[in-house]
Amino acid sequence: MPLANITRVEKFSSCHRLHSNNLSNEENVNIFGKCNNKNGHGHNYKVEVTVKGLIDENTGMVMNVADLKKYIDIAVMEPLDHKNLDLDVPYFKNHVSTTENVAIFIWQSLKDVMHNPNLLYKVKLYETDKNIVVYKGE
Repeated sequence: MPLANITRVEKFSSCHRLHSNNLSNEENVNIFGKCNNKNGHGHNYKVEVTVKGLIDENTGMVMNVADLKKYIDIAVMEPLDHKNLDLDVPYFKNHVSTTENVAIFIWQSLKDVMHNPNLLYKVKLYETDKNIVVYKGE
């Protein structure tokens, strides 16, 4: 049976402050620069979620795209859209809200809600048009 990838794209807006409690204030400023602003800053993120699997001969699909949209709504949009990552998302109490860690959060959250989490192949997160993280669960 043929193998295929399906990718669904969504956009969300969040704010955050890059700051590690494991570093001094001076170290945080030196490492994170203006992104360590005590009042935070925001992004309009774009996320691409890719699943990979065999095309079912009965349905002609790897996964119903409506189901993938539902999983993204639950795992990404509800917890992250129009939220302060550092204050509103418990995961970021213990993780710096870098784009890398946001991508990992999305991966783990999708795995938790998907009917068949083994289909999840890749999360690609655009913080900006120039800053992009790809995470494949490795």
